[in-house]
Amino acid sequence: MRRQHQDPMTLQAEKPPPGFVESILLMALLISLTALSIDTMLPALPDIARDLGVRHANDIQLIIPLLILGLSIGQLIFGPLSDSMGRKPVLIAGAAIYIAGCALCLFATSFPVMLAGRVLQGIGASGPRSVVIALIRDQYEGREMARMMSSIMSVFILIPAVAPAIGQGILMVASWRAIFGSLLVLTLIALAWFVSRQPETLPPRHRIPFSVREISRAFIVVFGTRMTLGYTIVAGFVMGAFLGFLNSVQQIFQEIYRLDGRFPLYFAVLALSLGCASFLNSRIVIRYGMRTLTDRAMKTLAVLSVVYLSVVYAMGGVSPLWMLMTCLMAAFFCIGILFGNLNSIAMKPLGHVAGTASAVVGSLSSLIAVPLAIVIGRSYNGTTLPLITGFAVLSVLSIMTMRWADGE
Repeated sequence: MRRQHQDPMTLQAEKPPPGFVESILLMALLISLTALSIDTMLPALPDIARDLGVRHANDIQLIIPLLILGLSIGQLIFGPLSDSMGRKPVLIAGAAIYIAGCALCLFATSFPVMLAGRVLQGIGASGPRSVVIALIRDQYEGREMARMMSSIMSVFILIPAVAPAIGQGILMVASWRAIFGSLLVLTLIALAWFVSRQPETLPPRHRIPFSVREISRAFIVVFGTRMTLGYTIVAGFVMGAFLGFLNSVQQIFQEIYRLDGRFPLYFAVLALSLGCASFLNSRIVIRYGMRTLTDRAMKTLAVLSVVYLSVVYAMGGVSPLWMLMTCLMAAFFCIGILFGNLNSIAMKPLGHVAGTASAVVGSLSSLIAVPLAIVIGRSYNGTTLPLITGFAVLSVLSIMTMRWADGE
């Protein structure tokens, strides 16, 4: 069900809103800034570590989770602001901060400065991320919202599928600094598209004054709603496992399996597996429902992870590449189903505080995910055991949390 609650004067003043397909493409590009900021970096991590004097091999992984940390911080700011000031000005402000973070990374001469730039990038990227979710929540609800989110995810996932190849291509003709320059230019293009085409979806009469009391109330509502809190925690567990993979994937594929220039290809296969699941979810979620699909995907992920962990342990910590890829493709397919539904389930009871609730849900899930991902990534020891153990433990914990959230 699509919502229509703009003021008549606003509708007259604004240009016609983008159609369904254009909306998906625009929203996918805006929300993909985070994924691009992560995945294009993966082939460049060894070069960055060398140029910035990173001493310990696993320390370079911090480039990934610290961006997510900035994202979680920024969501607490931009979500409530979007409820107070409207969606468009907040997204513009976030994009501007993201551009500043890109510039800081572009000219970084030390690892601490690089990490500071990554946190700033994350804070800025949280503006588009928070606003995009709120824009969708303004216009859709229930299963239609899940369908829209899954459609965006199916387009969005094509970008990270090719992002490592883009990063690798840039490295063939320039240094890793050119990757940050490319992100800066792309953000300027996306911002111009958004400003010229997207109308405001939150009219003044529906805005909530920015105040500590209102933000605290949103926190209380989120933490006091069992379904929302439970599925937010589950989203954090799933994201933690996924980010743990991103932290260590470059080392696993390059150091254990010696893929070298083939790394982007293998990464793309896994990303497309996740994207196909998101696309399928957008087609079947209305028929089967978010809860049913989420339950089946999570149970499949748990069984798969536990069984594969046993196999890898028996093999001494490393399985053949074909076996690892088969397991990860199946796991990512499950994660693709989960990504499309978990946030929608968490947000379902909270339409009356969409922007602020979106901020709290997104921030909390990220804050849960970041330390878990750091633990998984920094536990890398030349085998795949830390990664698979993370998947197994977090998927089992997710099932237990879902049962609690559902009151079972």
